[in-house]
Amino acid sequence: MVNNKIFTTEDGSHSMFSQKHGVSYHSKHGAIQETEHVFIQAGFHHQLPSSSLSILDIGFGTGLNAYMTYLEAEKQKVKVNYMGIEAFPITLDAAEKLNFSELLQQDNSVFQNLHILSWGESHSISEYFTFEKRQTRFEYLDFKEQFDVIYFDAFAPNAQPELWEENILQNMFDALKPNGVLTTYCAKGVVKRTFKKVGFTIEAIPGPPGKREMTRALKI
Repeated sequence: MVNNKIFTTEDGSHSMFSQKHGVSYHSKHGAIQETEHVFIQAGFHHQLPSSSLSILDIGFGTGLNAYMTYLEAEKQKVKVNYMGIEAFPITLDAAEKLNFSELLQQDNSVFQNLHILSWGESHSISEYFTFEKRQTRFEYLDFKEQFDVIYFDAFAPNAQPELWEENILQNMFDALKPNGVLTTYCAKGVVKRTFKKVGFTIEAIPGPPGKREMTRALKI
């Protein structure tokens, strides 16, 4: 596990600065705002109405995407199977200091459990949320038409270029079921061109606060 510096973003929610990659885990304009806009609204809600969704999170990180998806699954009464991938987990001590539950006005036990629960095993968090996390690199995985939604939340291409290469984006395309959707904060032209090359249909949609545009990629 890695120990990174916690800081407060502009919406009051915490983020962390990665010592290894030299970038922050979330937008400085607001961690909760970013997750709500990029992943919950543009990804989760894009696939509604549905009674169940299978979601892959590339970059489990602070656990905020998973936590807010859990809350949304409970709210919408959608059964979610959630898998988070993370090569470099944060420490449990750092997770205990993050203020997401406080700002979202929720009990902190579920958020903490997402970090405490064992890796590589499926856990039933609630009637609507089944959770698994794997400590590995995404390029080592081989999924075929397994997910309805992918949250692509890797560090930016200049910090983690190996996760934005054609073979990785092809793996993500293959991992999605037909009519699946991938969302990411990244809107770089070279990334969008590579998404198209591997078979995605691209939508350039308004980004979260502080970012003009983001990308939604569809497997039509």
